[in-house]
Amino acid sequence: MVDIKPLNDLSSYLLRLIKGKLWLQVIIALILGSILGVALNPSSGNISVKLSEQLAVWFDLPGIVFLKIVQMVMIPLIFSSIISGIISNTSNNLKSMGLKLLLYFIVTTIVAITIGILLATWLKPGEYVQQLGGLSGGEVVDITTSSQMVNFDNIPDVIADLIPHNPLEAMLTGEMLGVVIFTIIIGIAITQLKDSTIQPIIKGVEALQKICMIVVSWAMLLVPYAVFGMMVALLSRIGFEVVIGLGYFIVVVLFGLLILLVFYLLVLFFTTGTPPFSFLKKIKDAQLLAFSTASSAAVMPISMKVADEKLNIRSSISDFVIPIGATINMDGTALFQCVTTLFIAQSYGIDLSTVNLVLITLVIVGASIGTPSIPGGGVIVLAAVLQSTGLPTEGIIIIIGIDRILGMFRAAVNVTGDLVACVVFNKWIPEKQFEVRKI
Repeated sequence: MVDIKPLNDLSSYLLRLIKGKLWLQVIIALILGSILGVALNPSSGNISVKLSEQLAVWFDLPGIVFLKIVQMVMIPLIFSSIISGIISNTSNNLKSMGLKLLLYFIVTTIVAITIGILLATWLKPGEYVQQLGGLSGGEVVDITTSSQMVNFDNIPDVIADLIPHNPLEAMLTGEMLGVVIFTIIIGIAITQLKDSTIQPIIKGVEALQKICMIVVSWAMLLVPYAVFGMMVALLSRIGFEVVIGLGYFIVVVLFGLLILLVFYLLVLFFTTGTPPFSFLKKIKDAQLLAFSTASSAAVMPISMKVADEKLNIRSSISDFVIPIGATINMDGTALFQCVTTLFIAQSYGIDLSTVNLVLITLVIVGASIGTPSIPGGGVIVLAAVLQSTGLPTEGIIIIIGIDRILGMFRAAVNVTGDLVACVVFNKWIPEKQFEVRKI
């Protein structure tokens, strides 16, 4: 009898990053990159515009390489993690927890979007930007007439499209929601096989996980250099004063993430009685690594190790909740997408009615579920959100430059949400109802 090895067995590949204080290296890289970026900006008079642009391209290189390496292994890592989590649970486990987990994630995502709408409507960060993408702030667009807008007539088509007709195409195009649904279906089908047939599948899944984590650990070594280069390239191109001009927007997003974090802690306390500060102290390693890498999926092994060893979560719970949560439970990203959507609308002078806000909420719920849990994933999907709601996609250009900074905070909040879900479901699902599959 051999237990299915949980993903947290691979956490050793990331532990050295925590011991090496990767988060502190990232902060230092941000500061030094900002200083050098301002010095290399043509407006400083130190270098020419042409030389500044040439240098910016080279400083961007570490970040591009890091992002491509993470993207390269993220789908196989998520695929193998979800398969492992499903195989380690019996079919009764999936029935008892699967639907509850999905409903829980949807409710918390709606709460996150509601927080974003209320903050953006109240604080109006977009009013501090007079012009975006070349459109004047006084131009008003009626998004209810947009041909791109999601409506109730095409909901059946949207639901049907959730199941990919070609899984390989979904993987190649990075359609994460399609990959997740395909993986869950395959994982459930595998549980119907005989134990002797499953054994080689388990070994293959474990090998794939280890390979992916080795590659991810290599990529993580580039993080401080990627952040440093990103800040140099950003500030050498647009200038420090533009970032300061977006400071209010950044503050609104961070304030929203803080409120969402408090919401998580309140849910945790009132459902399980867990003291908030004790919980935060136990999960700080996972939060700091997520902050450093801006990716909740990349730190899944650490999240599982924290859940099992520091939060005393049953492996059968964490192996199932964390891989799925890292893929579809993107509450911090949903809040960011909501605030950014309203920020862009306000910047263009677009008047949004209550109906518009409800439609935007529905779109962002679906978009956040399909957002890749990688650095820059929130902005990638944000373009689709703007297009589907009829808002100008040009406004996203000014957000891309500051997304990495906000992405680090979003990832830390997303990881916190996944770990809170683990504690809640560990409490909600009695141990006597949960069996761990052994081969």
